[in-house]
Amino acid sequence: MKWRRNRFLSEEEETLWRFVTRSINPLPGHARPPEPQPAPKTELISPALKRSPPPVPAPKTERRPPAPPPLVPLERRQMRDLRRGIDSIDARIDLHGMRQNEAHFALLGFLRRAQADGARVVLVVTGKGNTAVAFADPFNERGVLRRLVPEWLGLAEMRSVVLGFSSASREHGGEGALYVRLRRGAGRR
Repeated sequence: MKWRRNRFLSEEEETLWRFVTRSINPLPGHARPPEPQPAPKTELISPALKRSPPPVPAPKTERRPPAPPPLVPLERRQMRDLRRGIDSIDARIDLHGMRQNEAHFALLGFLRRAQADGARVVLVVTGKGNTAVAFADPFNERGVLRRLVPEWLGLAEMRSVVLGFSSASREHGGEGALYVRLRRGAGRR
């Protein structure tokens, strides 16, 4: 790129530069350059043809529901205690053999009942799916629930119940199960 020495600043650039240099004090012995006077604007439209602009309606403010709180994975200490049996799993559900819509409604109902019963941590068994069958026949998808249940737990309808989730330890099903941490119920504090 070739440097042009005779380039002049555009009007916007001059305005920006004046705005920036207002906050700086000049060096001793130097004066601040005078502010240029704006050029008078000439009217191209006769005053008889001028009309006032139509009133602009005030923008409507939509009241959005508050954003759901973020999901928090189980803490390391809590995972260790669950694995060792120090902390117990309050309830469990096995989604093996269910179709997606059956599993979704069963999971939602189970989590709401567990929350109402005061459960803190529940185990959701999804199964690992048969990956050997999935590779042999790509149209026969296996392990669908294993993939979908974490997505369901992040949905807005689940946020009032679910505080967070993590993969279960090998003792409780490993990759085919999830520990789900529940929020406290409305009646319990």
